[in-house]
Amino acid sequence: MRIVIPILVLVALVGGLGAIKFKQISTLVHAGEMGAKAGPPPEVVGSAVAKEDSWEGTLSAVGSVAAVRGVTVSNEAAGVVTAIKFESGQQVRPGQVLVELDTSVERAQLASAEARKELAAANVGRSRQLAKIDAIPPSQLDGDEAQVKASSADSGALKAQIDRKTVRAPFAGRLGIRTVNLGQYLNPGTPVTVLESLGSVYVDFTLPQQQLSQVKVGTPVKITLTDGGGGELSGVVGAVDPSIDAASRAIHLRASIPNKKDQLRPGMFVKVVVLLGNKDKVVTAPATAIVHASYGDSVFVVEEKKDEAGAPVKGADGKPAKVARQQFVRLGVARGDFVAITDGVKSGQELVTAGAFKLRNGSGIVLNNDVKPVPALSPNVENR
Repeated sequence: MRIVIPILVLVALVGGLGAIKFKQISTLVHAGEMGAKAGPPPEVVGSAVAKEDSWEGTLSAVGSVAAVRGVTVSNEAAGVVTAIKFESGQQVRPGQVLVELDTSVERAQLASAEARKELAAANVGRSRQLAKIDAIPPSQLDGDEAQVKASSADSGALKAQIDRKTVRAPFAGRLGIRTVNLGQYLNPGTPVTVLESLGSVYVDFTLPQQQLSQVKVGTPVKITLTDGGGGELSGVVGAVDPSIDAASRAIHLRASIPNKKDQLRPGMFVKVVVLLGNKDKVVTAPATAIVHASYGDSVFVVEEKKDEAGAPVKGADGKPAKVARQQFVRLGVARGDFVAITDGVKSGQELVTAGAFKLRNGSGIVLNNDVKPVPALSPNVENR
């Protein structure tokens, strides 16, 4: 008996522990089956409704600013710089003197030529009086008159030489950085500075050849600075290149843009939007709703969850449960924070716009639109 009783107690303990473990394992298996049946927990996402909108037809491109008139100012004749009469970045008027070269030798020669001219003029005056009374032969009068013309030509040539040693602004505009100094010897054609006329500028850009029929001279355009701080400037297409680039199959265009506030400078990079004038009905959605993948673009459409019988399923909060259905789409043009969807989505459908990257087809979702970015057609994000 002393052996049987401990054995019975031990068997009872082992049986009790086995029953407890069996119950725990059964509970875990049942919970696993219920979890598998219920699926993964729903993801919290944000949503927005696709809407039909009327967008004006546009063509987008990037362009480079060029001056309507721009030259590198240089000297015509060689010489030593004796005076610099401008500052870097200065606004100048047409004909304003910028640089003067040494003309001391030419001025001395001009004084001598003027003296000879005055003497020749006096001699021809006397010769004309004497010729009237036949006191001198006609050949002497002809010689004196030729001397007057020769001295006048010599004087004019020296004045032209002096003028060539004075560098002037060919038109009104803004000067660049000065590149010469006092006392510097300049060979002909040495750059002195750059002069740009900035009252209006050109913007050169290209478009694919397929869009040639949509653009003509006079088509309005809008220019946006890439830093986003200059707003928009309006202009028109001023010229269309008659030939197509053989390498890129693109057409080259030039737009004329008023630049009264000097916002555009030659060489700047800008965004160009060509306004076609027509308006099309499009279904738009925030760009964050688009899931890009190598096999195509798609969105997740918010729908009510239904059971096998087609009846709506309620969530833990008693409200209809939601699921995300993946829908492949064809995209159109993008504008600001929105993109046009040409196929796959209808106006009024609710799309996942925040958290779409963590979803798969049929995923359960919970909508929370308390905090989400507000899309805009013309976003202007401030730097912090």
